Amino acid sequence: MVSPALRRTWVAWVRDAYDVSERRACDTGALWRSAVRYVSTRPPAEPLRQRLRELAQARVSYGYKRLHVLLRREGWAVNHKRVRRLYREEGLTQKRTGPRRRKSATVRVLRPQASAANERWAMDFIHDRLASGEAIRILSVVDVFTRECVALVPQMRFRGDDVARCLSVAGATRGLPAVIQADNGSEFTSRAVDHWAYWNGVRLDFSRPGKPTDNAHIESFHNSVRRECLTQCYFIDLDDAERALREYRADYNNVRPHSSLGNQSPAHFRARGDITPALSQLQNV
Repeated sequence: MVSPALRRTWVAWVRDAYDVSERRACDTGALWRSAVRYVSTRPPAEPLRQRLRELAQARVSYGYKRLHVLLRREGWAVNHKRVRRLYREEGLTQKRTGPRRRKSATVRVLRPQASAANERWAMDFIHDRLASGEAIRILSVVDVFTRECVALVPQMRFRGDDVARCLSVAGATRGLPAVIQADNGSEFTSRAVDHWAYWNGVRLDFSRPGKPTDNAHIESFHNSVRRECLTQCYFIDLDDAERALREYRADYNNVRPHSSLGNQSPAHFRARGDITPALSQLQNV
């Protein structure tokens, strides 16, 4: 479908090139003169464009859907289709390449679905480097039902005792879950974590070796952390990393819209006490 702007441009070119009237040019292209002369009465979208650019600059990794949610929260009466159009016209689109699938998909068995907050957590490590080149490890813990980031702790190295301590600190403010999902890393299979889980009545649900999709919720969270925080921050030292991750955790829990929660933030979803999570709430094995 030819856009109105392109039609007007074509009519103007015909008039200049062949020295004919507007009527003759429109007849040649089978166009209505009213369509060529039409002047839009829609109010200018420059304030909306400017605010969209500001949000996109502040949240580089957000697509138009999340930016639309943020605009609606601020009171802009605009639908997602208009935001998508302006998002593309402003050149804000980002090309993402999907992961290569080297193995054919197989049918998985569903794990029990979490039906309440603090029923099931998921934890794993994500790696990064400081400005000095030193490697750091970040322990991340996520509530499977509410998608809240329970803990996001950076350290130079972790042992089983450190993992148990971080879990105790997280549980002191919100209580401990019945189940914690984790992979088979030495820190999670250590005696320290095993003893901690036994004395606190927590069951450890380990993933199958070589199957990161068994802990899909934490892998999805790591993708967001990497894209929205780690790739945009330059950590001078460990204290700087702790500050940046603390700010990101607060923003993720209280502001960032989550598509599987109906574009609510995890904290808002938990406060409302919703018990109807989206279908993506299911965790496959």
